[in-house]
Amino acid sequence: MNIGNKKIRFYILLSLMIVTPIGFASKFYNGFGAKWFNDSFGGLLYEVFWCLVISLIFIKIKSWKIALFVFIITCGLEFLQLWHPIFLEVIRGTFIGRTILGTTFVSSDFIYYLFGSLFGWVLLERIKNSTSS
Repeated sequence: MNIGNKKIRFYILLSLMIVTPIGFASKFYNGFGAKWFNDSFGGLLYEVFWCLVISLIFIKIKSWKIALFVFIITCGLEFLQLWHPIFLEVIRGTFIGRTILGTTFVSSDFIYYLFGSLFGWVLLERIKNSTSS
């Protein structure tokens, strides 16, 4: 692995260390606008998180492809929330299962997924461009 990839991975990990606790905290926030923070803002951070994780693993894939992939998969997961077989309900019965799969279909989530993926793409581009110089 070259030094550029090590720097990119370092900044991606650093970004994950910032985004992840904020994302989890958004699920527990109880103040003004709690519903929006818990649901909608959390969805935006969810997209950014997955863009960073996938880029960390597949460092050479273009940022826009990662963002598009994350957007498509999370939209699919949103539609999956319309389906309630027993095995999915068992998974959704755990905090991590609820966090990853969600529990309730909300069409307005798609806009947060879109903006989260776009933000993830821009963040990855900034990381990759800032470490290439």
